[in-house]
Amino acid sequence: MPDKRMTIDEVVGELRDGMTIGIGGWGSRRKPMSLVRALCRSSVQDLTVVSYGGPDVGLLCATGKVRKVVFAFVSLDSIALEPHFRNARQAGSIDALELDEGMFLLGLQAAAWRVPFLPTRVGLGSDVLDRQDEIRTVTSPYPDAETGEQEELVAMPALELDVALVHQNRADAGGNAQFLGPDLYFDDLMCQAAKRSFVSCERIVDTGDLLKEGSHHTLRISRLWTDGVVETPNGAHFTSCVPDYERDEAFQKAYAAGAKSAEAWAEWKAAWLDLDEDGYQRKVASS
Repeated sequence: MPDKRMTIDEVVGELRDGMTIGIGGWGSRRKPMSLVRALCRSSVQDLTVVSYGGPDVGLLCATGKVRKVVFAFVSLDSIALEPHFRNARQAGSIDALELDEGMFLLGLQAAAWRVPFLPTRVGLGSDVLDRQDEIRTVTSPYPDAETGEQEELVAMPALELDVALVHQNRADAGGNAQFLGPDLYFDDLMCQAAKRSFVSCERIVDTGDLLKEGSHHTLRISRLWTDGVVETPNGAHFTSCVPDYERDEAFQKAYAAGAKSAEAWAEWKAAWLDLDEDGYQRKVASS
């Protein structure tokens, strides 16, 4: 089994301007924040970000990395609307494709299955269709058994990703990865929908030790889908990564306050983002 261990900087070195990047996690829960912070510090730009969004989207918008966001929501959970994302939307500095959560899921599934779209009734009669030309309809080739009519359905396009970035609790050196919290948050579909996938994790363990903390059900990301794995303890901070740690609510509030003005953002950025990951984690530990 190939050894796929990498550093944070090596992963970011694989990213290029204009890529479509899927980011795992959900809101302010188990986001690959160490990779996101490094991406914010890099020269990469003009990205399309696909995410059940949280501070990953906010940070990338605030640092000018984003051209377009494809999202079902962008929330900090305990703070309903991600404020840096809100600023970018209100300023008109990013394009957006707004989707229902179920449509977003079907888009990932279509990409994972390598089909161009999946049909659904979700979105019919809503502004998701009326105001976004990217979402189209398709007529079912099969007539209804009772009426004989052919139903019009939403054709949710595949959310094809150049790269997926996800964070898991454990992984082995070969790229098998494991979640130990209550939800996978569709990280497996992110990896399957992408041409290349990189996993950060709290700890890299021997393959035989993966079942010591969880069952086979928790081993949902296969080495067949991953191109690199990075050990990043506390790497999801300030989002949660249960059972390893909860969300850092005080830190999140300070982050959100940084969206109040250009001066507040510059102060927060200098204090927390203009550091390498080691410096960030040392400062978090001492604060």
